[in-house]
Amino acid sequence: MTMFESSRNTPLTDIVVQYFEGEELKYSKDEYAGKPIFRINFAGKNGNFRGIVRVNEKLFQVTVYFFLPNAIPEHKRAEAAEFITRANYGLILGNFEMDFTDGEVRYKTSTDVEGGTLTPKMVHTLFVANLITIDRYFPGMMKVIWSDADPEEAINEIEKD
Repeated sequence: MTMFESSRNTPLTDIVVQYFEGEELKYSKDEYAGKPIFRINFAGKNGNFRGIVRVNEKLFQVTVYFFLPNAIPEHKRAEAAEFITRANYGLILGNFEMDFTDGEVRYKTSTDVEGGTLTPKMVHTLFVANLITIDRYFPGMMKVIWSDADPEEAINEIEKD
């Protein structure tokens, strides 16, 4: 075995399922582009978010996405992009992404476990970091797109705590 081969015996998909079942979370599972994908919904303090978990067994990667509940209107995407850029600058685990084509915004956390072992605790960390962050920044994004708030001021308000 080379230093980049994994010594794990349990598929990543099974670890994700262990996490969901251990936390008693409702989820559905299907496939996207031949790879497993899990779907989940979560109610945060500031909004309701749909999420997906993508597992790539071949590349040893697990990615968690949670999506803002509404797309950014086309005329507000530049302001949203500024908000996202300002938010991403200080984030340590994960990042916001926006599709300029349709205005979809999501937060992504991911890990690569090549040569290591994924644990349910690691999946938990990906989820918690994702959900706390998207829920924290959601009201600021809504102010920017619906109340004409300045992106810099909206970020400063969120990050003052």
